[in-house]
Amino acid sequence: MAFESLTEKLQNVFKNLRSKGKLTEADVKTALKEVKMALLEADVSFRVVKQFIKSVQEQAVGQDVMNGLNPGQMVIKIVNDELVRLMGSETTEIALRPGSEVTILMMAGLQGAGKTTTTAKIAGKLKAKGRKPLLAACDVYRPAAIEQLQMNGEKQGVDVFTMGNKNSPVDIAKAALVHAKTNGYNVLILDTAGRLHIDEEMMQELQDIKKAIPVDQTILVVDAMTGQDAVNVSEMFNEKVGIDGVILTKLDGDTRGGAALSIRAVSGKPILYVGMGEKLSDLEQFYPDRMASRILGMGDVMSLIEKAQANIDEEKARAMEQKMKKAQFDFNDYLESMEQMRNMGGFASVLNMLPGVGSKMKDIESMVDEKDMARKEAIVLSMTPAERSNPDLLNPSRKQRIAKGAGVDLAEVNRFVKQFEQSRKMMKQMAGMAGKGGKRGGFKLPF
Repeated sequence: MAFESLTEKLQNVFKNLRSKGKLTEADVKTALKEVKMALLEADVSFRVVKQFIKSVQEQAVGQDVMNGLNPGQMVIKIVNDELVRLMGSETTEIALRPGSEVTILMMAGLQGAGKTTTTAKIAGKLKAKGRKPLLAACDVYRPAAIEQLQMNGEKQGVDVFTMGNKNSPVDIAKAALVHAKTNGYNVLILDTAGRLHIDEEMMQELQDIKKAIPVDQTILVVDAMTGQDAVNVSEMFNEKVGIDGVILTKLDGDTRGGAALSIRAVSGKPILYVGMGEKLSDLEQFYPDRMASRILGMGDVMSLIEKAQANIDEEKARAMEQKMKKAQFDFNDYLESMEQMRNMGGFASVLNMLPGVGSKMKDIESMVDEKDMARKEAIVLSMTPAERSNPDLLNPSRKQRIAKGAGVDLAEVNRFVKQFEQSRKMMKQMAGMAGKGGKRGGFKLPF
């Protein structure tokens, strides 16, 4: 996950600060030297790091901090506040025109950054907010770019305007705007062509589109995994074409994450969204304060709550809780809970948002065996509907058949069924204890 290494290093620095009753100026300087190294290793821009450390040091060696009751905690708060300021302080939304007026968004970026997929993700977000978006296929060069946009648009339930690959992107953009106005669309999103590197031809094309139609916002899509290059690309696009905001993709990958900390400071443009996975739903609004909290290993409980609200059906959750209390939780419910967890990004994604877990993700990921979970799911899917609804039916011959169907050993089926039964008993006991001690709400997973 992004920032894993940075989080771990920062937490080690802060652990040392907390352990000291009083801080000297030398203590602060030593700590900030380590913070500086951690940021540089995370591929944060050198000039950004230099200014960041200077600003933190000026505040951290003040009398109020050094003579306070808990100077270590105060320094951590200063670092947190500076991280938030660095990334933009406030969340920036895509500005939209009122009512039926057409807002024109032009998506730009290099090839491989995930621009076409992100374009469809944005359309899905705006549709969910009650807008009627239209996607326009203006990339006439990359093979299958138009088909990819059409497929993604279909998945999001969003229409795609295309004129094939024989017309110029400028003509397609103009025709798409006419189509949007005459057919009641109030957002037009242009998926423009990318290149393997920045060149004059690409920049000129984007400039020509902006001259031909009144583009409201130009949004740049950059790959977080390219680190400092992502920052340089943002600076170049802003200089040549003018951008209004940035979307960072692949922030869930094995990346150092420095781009998220540098882009705002270098380009002056806000990060609007971050891509946290391959699915069309894996696009998160960028909150500087929440990201700072994740980086410092404090978790991101607000985003976790929002994910749960978006992906968990409250009625189903209540019904499942009642089943758990009565030990009536069956294998159908198990499949349902696994699906809900997947929709929230998986166990690792959810755990990463909990306070204090970020720096321990390597240990947790080794404990959460995704292959083992897939085998368990295969076991359940190899059961008949009656067996899933009534686990008591699972006699030795049925288990033998299920093991063959799932492609696992009989011992693994026995072990899983035994664990399941133990979990049901434990849930009933816990529900009883909760009943004595007061009500307990919330959706609980079986394993």
